[in-house]
Parts: sequence; C-alpha cells; structure tokens
Amino acid sequence: MTAAVADQAQAQAQVQQKAFRNALGSFPTGVTIITTQDPADGRLTGLTVNSFSSVSLDPPLVLWSLARKSPNLDQFAVGRQHAIHVLSQEQKDLAYHFAAPKPDKFAGVQHHVPADFKAPILAGATACFYCETHQLLDGGDHLIVLARVLHHETTEHAPLLFAKGTMMKLQESI
Repeated sequence: MTAAVADQAQAQAQVQQKAFRNALGSFPTGVTIITTQDPADGRLTGLTVNSFSSVSLDPPLVLWSLARKSPNLDQFAVGRQHAIHVLSQEQKDLAYHFAAPKPDKFAGVQHHVPADFKAPILAGATACFYCETHQLLDGGDHLIVLARVLHHETTEHAPLLFAKGTMMKLQESI
C-alpha cells in the first residue's frame, strides 16, 4: 500500500469515527464528575464523564467508561473507592472545569472528603453514588468500570444533560 492510499484510508476512518460520534450524540445523557483520592499520596482526582449507566439493583451496580489513554487509569483499579456525582443544571461550569486538564482541579471547588470514604464529595449534585470498583472490562479504546454502589444520596435538583456536543437543561416533562 502506498503512503497516499494509507493516508486516504486513515482520513476515511477519521470521517467515519466522527460520524459515529455525532450519531451517538443524538442520545442525551446525564453529566457526571467522578472523583477519587490516591491512597498512597492523598492526591485528589476528578474527571467529567457522560458514559454513566445503571446495571443492576441487586447487587447495586453501575458502570462508566474511561479512555485507555487516560493518565488516571490506576486511580480506578479494582477495590478503589470513587464517587459519581450526577450534576445539576447549575453545574455546567463545573463540568467544563473538571473536563479540562489542570494541576489541581479541586482548588476553589467546594468539596469534602468523608472520614470513612476515600473520595472527595462535591456540593450541589443531583445525586451522588459512593462506589468501589468491582471489575474493569475491555471496552475497545476504553475500559468499562463496573462499580458496586456502597451508598447513595439524592436531591431535588434538576439534572444537567449532554447531547449533540453541548450541555442542555431539562425542559418540561411530556
């Protein structure tokens, strides 16, 4: 295969990936921030994720996915605790804050780390799931984090949505 043919094939694959991503964006999702704390050095980690879903009521399991190229993979190993925050409509800026690379994403962000749980908890979320990584599964260019829910909290805040590449507010129910 010549270099020109290889370049054309790569360009075609990128176009197909973008079209697939755009099609997936037609399905609205909630927006979450996943947080954890490194047990060795106490470093706090947080990232914005919209690949969150329920799995099972008994036992209580949820899942989310993390890119294999993420520098945070080790922070979510089996047995590690993490919190999944379902963001409220008022937390759009927080979602963008945790989506961008920053040396300390928690600076200036209201949070606390409970004495009996090893992950920071953010204020103002619609729901918060206190989890432990149960299993890591192959998901192509991502790892699927299957998490056991240890405890959860909910509020009456309306959730933040993501669709078609942008954040959205929930409209009236039909």
